[in-house]
Amino acid sequence: MYASGRCPYCVRAETLLKAKGVTGIDKIRVDLDPQQREEMMQKTGRRTVPQIFIGGTYVGGYDDLAALDRSGKLDPLLAA
Repeated sequence: MYASGRCPYCVRAETLLKAKGVTGIDKIRVDLDPQQREEMMQKTGRRTVPQIFIGGTYVGGYDDLAALDRSGKLDPLLAA
């Protein structure tokens, strides 16, 4: 998950993932390393955080993650 230190949506995404039983969240802090932000933008086409990947699947931001959860598609993705 690409994130920054003062991002409330990053905290929400992490909270949701932890509630789903995810214990290892690899956070890449784009606020500490501008090169990481450039990498994130190249991979996702977006500038805002969080940008979430589950395994090799690009999920999007927090709203996208929450929508996956509401639709029942998050659990199978996490189980894969």
